[in-house]
Formats: sequence, C-alpha cells, structure tokens
Amino acid sequence: MAKNINGETRLVPIIGDPIIYAKSPEWLSEEFATRGYNDICVPMQVAEEDLALVVQGLSRTANVAGLLVTMPHKKAIFRYCTTVSSRSALLETISVMRRNPDRGWHGDVLDGNSFVKAQIENGARPQDARVLLLGAGGAGSAIGVALLEAGVRELIIHDVDEARSVKLAKVLATLSRGRTISGPPDPTGCDMVCNATPRGMAKDDCLPMDTKKLTSAMFVGDVIAGHGETAFLHAARAAGCRTSNGDDMVAAVLGMTVDFFHHTL
Repeated sequence: MAKNINGETRLVPIIGDPIIYAKSPEWLSEEFATRGYNDICVPMQVAEEDLALVVQGLSRTANVAGLLVTMPHKKAIFRYCTTVSSRSALLETISVMRRNPDRGWHGDVLDGNSFVKAQIENGARPQDARVLLLGAGGAGSAIGVALLEAGVRELIIHDVDEARSVKLAKVLATLSRGRTISGPPDPTGCDMVCNATPRGMAKDDCLPMDTKKLTSAMFVGDVIAGHGETAFLHAARAAGCRTSNGDDMVAAVLGMTVDFFHHTL
C-alpha cells in the first residue's frame, strides 16, 4: 500500500457491481508502491444504470489517472473511449482505461492475456489444445482472443445466450488462428475448460457446466476471484484436474496493468 497519500497521489478506481470481492485495490496499490509510483487503486460500487454519470464525474476529476473495469461494465464502457487497442476494437470490450494527452480515454483489454498467463503458470498447455470456453461476455471474448494467440487448435464457445456465442465465434474466426465454433457446454475431448462466466460469485450459483464430464486429463480455469476455490474448481479438483483460479489471473495482470497506466505497455 502507498506509504504517503497526498495531494499528488493519482487515483485508479476499479468500477464494478458487485465490487466487494475485488482483490485489485490492495494488490495493485501494493504493486504501485513497490515500483515507486504515487498511485492508489480504490474500489467503486457502480450499478449499470449509473455508469454514464460516474464516468462523466471521473473524467472531470484531474487526478484520476485511469480506471479498471470489471463486470458488468466491460462492454458498455467501450463507448466512452476516444482511442482503443486493436483487440478492444475487435471485441468492443474494455478492462483498463488511461488518460490520453487530450484528457480523453484510451482503452484496452488485458483479461485474456492475464488469464492465459495464469493458466500456463499453473500447468496448462494451450498450444494445439482443444478448449471449451464458457461465457462469451467481455472477459470471455478477451480470453478467446488470447487462447487463439497462444496456439489453441480448436475453441468451442458456449454462452447461455446462444446468439452471443455464435457472434463471438464468427468474430474470432476473422483472426485465422485455429477453429472457432459455438457449441454445448460439453468438455468431452477437450484439453482445457475455461469458465469466463460470473457463476460462482454467489453461494447459491449453479455450476457453469456438468462437472461429471470432467476428466483428470483436463486443465480447468476460472475467472472468479476473491472466492478461493469455487464449487466449480472444487469439482474439477475432485475429478483430478489441475486448476487455476481468478486470484491467479489477478496476480498475473498486476505487472501488465502498472505498465499500461504508465504508458510502457
């Protein structure tokens, strides 16, 4: 955590709903301090209907250097960026925003790269793998791009909104990296299973797929952070799978995020 919070401290809020499980404020603030930056990350609970008003206020607050964006705002906040990275342009999704020289916002999405980095660090091998991706929202879209860039042979996308998974499969097919299709939440024959849905944030959430179909040869990853071992990952471990949780993903993204806000990424 920053040792001295003063009038020169730059604020980097993380906005989402819910926000109570976010680990980023503590972890990112510590990373800023370790690198000698006078920046601090603060959590902000922002409902979907309040997003426009909040972004307007933060845009007019001079010492807000950037924003972290989490569910459910990753898609909606795209319209507030004046410039974006090529992957954000492809997906119309944002996970981080920083100030441009004209005080407008530049957006990017780091979820995919950090998720795949966490999987690899915990033993996953995406090269030539067949992967089931659960969830085609903001995080799922970015993870899909990163998986294909990591050399996945076939990517099967499932979302409860079938039209959304079909649309994402078509968008990712334009990258010409591996086969992308929309399909059922069936991991049979897959090397990796990736949960990019919010299921697991609440105690009474149903599982994102039938875990009885998991085998010990599969690697299972989950984006849910701040919950330890979710019911989904517990079932995966019981099946003998190696796993990676959302906290691993948050840890992986810390360095990328600091570099982004200080214009070295």
